[in-house]
Amino acid sequence: MCIGIPMQVRVVEAGYAQCAGRGESRRVTTALVGPVAEGDWLLVFLNDARERIDAQRAAEVNAMLDLVLNGAAGTGMSESVNFSLPSSLSHADLARMAGSA
Repeated sequence: MCIGIPMQVRVVEAGYAQCAGRGESRRVTTALVGPVAEGDWLLVFLNDARERIDAQRAAEVNAMLDLVLNGAAGTGMSESVNFSLPSSLSHADLARMAGSA
């Protein structure tokens, strides 16, 4: 399973973007997502931008990553989730989220 990290574009270079997210900065390739602009949100895996996402989706992924890290650290899941988990979504909602609708 791959886990993408939401990162926001800070500086655009030809074929690359300097991005920041989850307390780190990375230079990522943008070949898979095409041209980007400062402020865009990208889902990054292995220093490649894999998908364009909006700020709301970035917040959802970050919240889920926080829940996973808290669970792995044994600190519990005290935060409430402010979005629908995929397991509670309808087939149509999942298709829409995946860009298939």
